[in-house]
Amino acid sequence: MLPSTELALLRRVAHEQATCRAPSLVAAVVREGGLVWSGARGRVDGEVPGPDTQYRIGSITKTFTAVLVMRLRDEGKLDLNDPLDKHVPGTVMGERTLAQLLSHTGGVTSESPGVFWERAPGGDWAALQASLGPEALVLRAGSKLHYSNVGYGALGELVSRHRGMSWLDAVNQELLAPLEMTRTTPHPVAPHALGWAVHPHADVLLPEPTPDAGAMAPAGQLWSTLNDLSRWLRLIAGDTGDVLHPDTMAEMRAPVMVDDGDHWTAGFGLGLQLARDSGRRMAGHTGSMPGFLACALTDAASGTGSLVLTNATAGVGIVGLSYDLMKIADDMEPELPTEWAPATTVNKDLLDLTGAWYWGPAMYQLRLLDHAWLELVPIQGAGRASRFRPAGDGTWTGLDAYYAGETLKVVRDEHGEVSHLDLATFIFTRRPYEPAGPIPGGVDPHGWGTRR
Repeated sequence: MLPSTELALLRRVAHEQATCRAPSLVAAVVREGGLVWSGARGRVDGEVPGPDTQYRIGSITKTFTAVLVMRLRDEGKLDLNDPLDKHVPGTVMGERTLAQLLSHTGGVTSESPGVFWERAPGGDWAALQASLGPEALVLRAGSKLHYSNVGYGALGELVSRHRGMSWLDAVNQELLAPLEMTRTTPHPVAPHALGWAVHPHADVLLPEPTPDAGAMAPAGQLWSTLNDLSRWLRLIAGDTGDVLHPDTMAEMRAPVMVDDGDHWTAGFGLGLQLARDSGRRMAGHTGSMPGFLACALTDAASGTGSLVLTNATAGVGIVGLSYDLMKIADDMEPELPTEWAPATTVNKDLLDLTGAWYWGPAMYQLRLLDHAWLELVPIQGAGRASRFRPAGDGTWTGLDAYYAGETLKVVRDEHGEVSHLDLATFIFTRRPYEPAGPIPGGVDPHGWGTRR
């Protein structure tokens, strides 16, 4: 980036590290091409940490678990509406659905019973399951957002049972290896930061423990680096490679539950934290473990993301810093729009469908997008807009807003000519209230004209 941009970014990082007394802090800006800037303050083993220095990333681990579950869904091995009991029987939360566990809407207790799991070695799944009694269900399922680490322990066990291997082996084989994330591990590998608590009233440190979380590992075990997480952040933004279909990642970024404000600022998708700030809509996750804080957020619309890692238990404003880094980068060096280029191939039958269509008197435009997708948008005023993806059987499936999941059909007459569009029983014709169209309730035989 430009020297002026780099200075502004580093100054913001330096201010956070100094005022919040972080032993060390590393940060990065990520765009489509990868990591475009990184900076650091403080010391690790007497040296300035770099983009390859490991930090514990805490609950960012949950995003890895969620992607593994979504891969199983895409393979047809499960449905997100399945109750947990169908795949991991015998738990007190067995009636909670997989979607509810992914989005923290299952009403399951936040922490595992007994000693606080983040500071003590964890037991295996059998021990965790046995420790959960009826009191682990603290809220009605689906009633509100209630963050649950326990739910992700259960999802990790689900992955393990479907794959016939440990959750960690699945992470390594299905995610880390294909994405070449060689510095993401369950335990620290040098160079790595040590976790510290900073005394609230003096500039002294206390080392924090970093035990293996056992069955709770899918909720917060992993260590990683700026370099590795830059690739993971690009995946969250949509550059999914062969790991996940981009549409599935878009589904994960869609809100399932948001805060109670009239204009929501925070919420959850399927395994992803969501946030809105100053018109920017972000997805990713934060992480917190004894001695460490982490934040990975991306704005899929602008293509800019940010990473923040520090080895302090508390007191560093990782989310606000992440917001500011994205804002500085986009204000000082905005990404140029992707250059338009004409299509190289076209389906003439689909091209003939484009143009004006009418739902009653309301006018819509049907556009042909890449990959034979269609987009239906109102031409005047407010209306229901959506994109549609080919379903493979001559129909299209809605992707956005009101028509998400609904089926768009192109209906032809006995001569093979296009008669109308049928979208979830809404009939679109080439003329307003086409007399020959199958308009529900029929059309007045006198047609359009003046009425006294």
